[in-house]
Amino acid sequence: MRKSNIFALFLTGCLLLLAASLIDGVARRHFAAGALADRAALAHSLTLTDLCLFTEARYTRHPTQADRHAPFQDHPAMLDYFPSGSLAPPP
Repeated sequence: MRKSNIFALFLTGCLLLLAASLIDGVARRHFAAGALADRAALAHSLTLTDLCLFTEARYTRHPTQADRHAPFQDHPAMLDYFPSGSLAPPP
């Protein structure tokens, strides 16, 4: 078998996996639409304002309520020492 045939098979396999993951994403979004509507209704009935992502720093707890310099308010060159700061960038 030539190297070009092996590469073509590899490329075809990768494209099939990509197509399968895209189809899976569409299917999951379709099945989760009902649960998302239920959660939105619950948040509206409880008058929740924002999603709390992390429990550490206030700028990672409520990203919509934080300003851009909140992670650096102690010192401009200070590194973020919260682990969630590496997962959620400054707002």
